[in-house]
Amino acid sequence: MTLATKPFSNRIAVVFDFDDTLVPDTVDSLLSSLDIDALKFRQERIQPLIDKGWDKILARFYALIEESKRQNNKITQEYIARFGQELAPFDGVTKMFECLQQSASEINPKVEVEFYLITCGMVEIARHNCIAPNFKAMWGCEFHYGQHGGIEFLKKLVTHTEKTRYLFQLAKGIEHQKDDGLTFVYRDVPAEELHVPLTQVIYVGDGASDIPCFSLMNQEQGTAIGLYKNGKPQEWGRELKITQSQRVANVAPVDYSENSELMRSLTLAVESISKQISLQQLSVGE
Repeated sequence: MTLATKPFSNRIAVVFDFDDTLVPDTVDSLLSSLDIDALKFRQERIQPLIDKGWDKILARFYALIEESKRQNNKITQEYIARFGQELAPFDGVTKMFECLQQSASEINPKVEVEFYLITCGMVEIARHNCIAPNFKAMWGCEFHYGQHGGIEFLKKLVTHTEKTRYLFQLAKGIEHQKDDGLTFVYRDVPAEELHVPLTQVIYVGDGASDIPCFSLMNQEQGTAIGLYKNGKPQEWGRELKITQSQRVANVAPVDYSENSELMRSLTLAVESISKQISLQQLSVGE
């Protein structure tokens, strides 16, 4: 590699949000499994906390913890594991991973596609889901369980803004971040030592929690893809109050079927980066 060429990496990272991106909203689904009306629960139990100044994520989990205690500590580690196993991803998701790997390989057999998950929701559910083996790493909120087995407190919180921390972490190849100050995730790493440059990261998300990651992708020339379930793409942007620095490469319906707009978007993004890697390989003589 000469000084005139970019640092070389043959990896692509495809990063997903979880709730409403790969699976239905996990809080609503978990409440339904407890025979609780999710909309009513949000209006009567979660929203009053938010109105009092609670952080939205903390309000949601505090209300869930209180409900579990009310039901004799019903939400246990085993309950969450079983729920995660039974939660069905959106149609087409299970086939998506292999399809994207194949698309990259057809352009360049040396390209590796890695999948990551970053959620402000319950990562323990994701870890027990049928799609979990496809991911190199998963990050999200985690519970502490009390002496009676039920959820008692959050031991790990991932906020909207903190999602970007994990993008830096995967870029630098840090698998297990320690809060000891020695492996601080924002510390500079020489470009040639990056596991995967952020220019070769594709981030996929559906809502407000993903806006900081959209911003980082714009800043670092990565690729951001927004998802919506109802309405029109223009309404999605207005509803989230997307600014110019938070724009995405495309906004597509949540549909992972073979010829859907979302799968075409993901495939084009993977193929485009694969071609860029091929160009870089020429410069380093691979």
